[in-house]
Amino acid sequence: MPSAENKIKELQNKAKEIRRSIVRMVACAGSGHPGGSLSATDLITALFFAVLRHDPKNPHWPLRDRFHMSKGHCCPLWYSVLAECGYFPKEKLITLRQFGSMLQGHPDRRTPGIEAASGSLGQGLSIALGMSLAGKLDKLDYRTYVLMGDGEIQEGNIWEAAMACAHFKSDNLCAILDYNGFQIDGKTCAVMNLEPLAQKWLAFGWHVIEINGHDMQQILAAYEEAKTIKGKPTIIIAKTVKGKGVSFMENVCDFHGRAPTKEEAEKAAKELE
Repeated sequence: MPSAENKIKELQNKAKEIRRSIVRMVACAGSGHPGGSLSATDLITALFFAVLRHDPKNPHWPLRDRFHMSKGHCCPLWYSVLAECGYFPKEKLITLRQFGSMLQGHPDRRTPGIEAASGSLGQGLSIALGMSLAGKLDKLDYRTYVLMGDGEIQEGNIWEAAMACAHFKSDNLCAILDYNGFQIDGKTCAVMNLEPLAQKWLAFGWHVIEINGHDMQQILAAYEEAKTIKGKPTIIIAKTVKGKGVSFMENVCDFHGRAPTKEEAEKAAKELE
């Protein structure tokens, strides 16, 4: 068994490789959403490689844990993780957004490992609730995880779902909030301020964990804590950096939905070596 320190290092290296893939595939496509993909990389890398119960050789295994990416525009991250896990060949990544590719600009179920289509913001928490309730009805012990964006939770449907998750005591559900502080049209605090955010989720009946979303030790500890909570759902509010890992993309709103140029992609690749 690897030591905890070695495990952390492995996950950090894996996250760096995932980030390289994100930049490469978005640059090849000439379009896409690198900023939010890079900010959530550590969270989803840790989930898939250290927490999630899944089998790339059997994507429909009934006992698998479920994961849904509510902010579907950040699918370059999801695709990169799935390819790294072995759901499909890594060579497919450079077909992102090409006509006929199984890797569309927003996820759909033609891609192995994807549970449901996403992209229309605000719907993912409701989808995750359905998955979690199905597990309880079928008496299966899988857990459901859903990644949301901070701009996305300005949507009213999120709060309807938040009420329902608490009402149904969905303790097999863990929401992950990528709180990077930016959305397509600026800072979230200027567009629609979210604070006091933790208190809002607490008031809706959730267990709340606040972490640094780039600290692997904190990330893993949060996932483990979520598993111990009974009678209510958990949300991990992860403070992150938009464009994390690439200096000229960090906290730059333009890279929410702009692909790097060839020269920028080369510069990013050197930073991620």
